[in-house]
Amino acid sequence: MTVTAGHRITIEQGTQHVRVEHDGQVVAESKRPLVLRETGCPVRYYLPPEDVRTDLLTPSGTHTYCPFKGTASYWSLPGGEDQVWAYPEPKAEVAEIKDHLCFYETEEVAKAS
Repeated sequence: MTVTAGHRITIEQGTQHVRVEHDGQVVAESKRPLVLRETGCPVRYYLPPEDVRTDLLTPSGTHTYCPFKGTASYWSLPGGEDQVWAYPEPKAEVAEIKDHLCFYETEEVAKAS
């Protein structure tokens, strides 16, 4: 957990079944997401690269900086620019998310009874 001046980030190993679809195609599916909760932001699922169709991603020239996580690199999907990001060199406090991919649009798949 990272807490700085009222800003908090927690990361936990999730067991949720998370799926990402883009234009009707499954781009990622994982039952082992890292769940990142950050003050003022929606819950984000960071997925291991092995669970992502990286062949569908095109590197982007976009980079953003977060004072709590570091510099993010972005990828685009066909017809969707900068839809995916990762932190290749995250700050030490959030090292777990290194190279895990995060998507703007994810859904948690309901568990079967």
